[in-house]
Amino acid sequence: MTQYVRDIMTSDPVTVEPQTSVAAVARIMRDEDLGAVLVTDGDHLRGLVTDRDLVVRSIADGGDADEITVAAACTDDLVTVRPDEELDHAVELMREHAVRRIPVVDEDHAVGIVSLGDLAMERDPESALGDISVARPTE
Repeated sequence: MTQYVRDIMTSDPVTVEPQTSVAAVARIMRDEDLGAVLVTDGDHLRGLVTDRDLVVRSIADGGDADEITVAAACTDDLVTVRPDEELDHAVELMREHAVRRIPVVDEDHAVGIVSLGDLAMERDPESALGDISVARPTE
């Protein structure tokens, strides 16, 4: 049975504007238990920022996390998929571009994210990655 991106993607992704501070994005990620958010300029998808991006591309360089904007930390050379594309295509893109998350766009609007964890839970929920992806962090 053919599976599509829409079958496993996380819908209604959290988005932030490019001028949002990295500190504010970090708090959103903490509060929403997210590893990535999309950066949008109005309705236009501009980038994707992960928790690792925040650390490596901004906080590690010093500076004030309340002053540094997410525009400087996000990945803006994005690989995207449509919700009606076959899931195998998303897997191929992840391999080809060595990415763990791909924004899902429909008519140039961000409608979701598909992640390596989503794929692991769908394809092999008993695997170590599947177990880790479904587990909630402890406080």
